[in-house]
Amino acid sequence: MYTPNLISIIVPCYNVGEYLSETLDSVISQTYSKWECIIINDGSTDNTEIIAKEYCNKSNKFKYIYQDNAGVSVARNKGIKESIGEYILPLDGDDIIDNSFLDKSINYIIKYKETKLVYSKVEMFGAEQGEFCIPEYNYNNFIWGNCIVVTALFKHSDFDKTPGFNPNMREGLEDWDFWLTFLSPEDIVHRINEPLLKYRIRNSSRTRTSASEHEKELLIKICENHPDIYKKYAKKILLFKSIIDQKELALEKLKYKLSMDYIEILNSTNYRLGKYLLSPFRFIHKIIKK
Repeated sequence: MYTPNLISIIVPCYNVGEYLSETLDSVISQTYSKWECIIINDGSTDNTEIIAKEYCNKSNKFKYIYQDNAGVSVARNKGIKESIGEYILPLDGDDIIDNSFLDKSINYIIKYKETKLVYSKVEMFGAEQGEFCIPEYNYNNFIWGNCIVVTALFKHSDFDKTPGFNPNMREGLEDWDFWLTFLSPEDIVHRINEPLLKYRIRNSSRTRTSASEHEKELLIKICENHPDIYKKYAKKILLFKSIIDQKELALEKLKYKLSMDYIEILNSTNYRLGKYLLSPFRFIHKIIKK
C-alpha cells in the first residue's frame, strides 16, 4: 500500500552537481510538507553523490540511490519503484519548482478525482530566459508533438499499469514517449496556468544536443514504440513525416503534383496539338524518373 497523499519526488542525476543544491532547496521550500525525495545518481563522475548525501543527512525525507550509468529512463523507473508515495512527481536534477507546486498540484488532483495528470506552465532560466511557450494539451495535437514537460503529478497506481519510461529513448524525448504510453484520448489532463516550474537551459543540455542531432531517429522510435496510436491516426502520417524531414516530403509532393499534371496533359486532347505542348513535360518526366 502506498502512503496516502504522500508525493514521491523522483530526481535522476547525471553530472549535475553544480545545480543539484538549487533543485533540492526548491523541494525543501515546498509549502506542502508530505513528500519524500528520491535522488538517483545515474553513474555521475562529478560531485553529485556528495551533494545528494549532504541533503540525506539534513533530512530523512531524502533517499539516495546509486546505479551505473544506464540513462534517465532507467533511473526514473528505479526511483519510482523504490518510492512509497500515492503520487509521483518526476523532477530533473537541474530544474526548480516553485514553493507552491506540490500544494497547487495535489489540491487540484484530489478535488477533481477524474484528473489523471497535472502540470504547470514553464519558465526558462539559465542560458535562455522567459516563458517556455508550449501549447495547451489536446490529445489529437499531442500525439504529433509533446506539450507536457516531465515534471507533472500523477498517481503511483496509474504508473504501475504501464511498463514505465522506455530505456530505448536514452537520447531524448523519453518524457513524450512515456506520456504516449500513460495517456489515452479519454484521460483528463490539467495545466495550471502559472509558471510553477523553472526549466534550466544549458548550452550542453541533453535537450539542445542529443535530441536535436538525432531527431529523425527519435521520432521514428516514437512511432515504433506506439504502433497502435500511429496506425489509428494513419491519415496524419504525412504531417508526421513533414516533422521528420520537411525537405524530403516537399520534394515528394512536388514530384507527385508534377506527375499528376503530366498525366492529365497526356490524357487531354491538347496532347495532339503539337510537340511544343509536350516538351516541358518530357523534361519533368525525366526529373520524376530520377
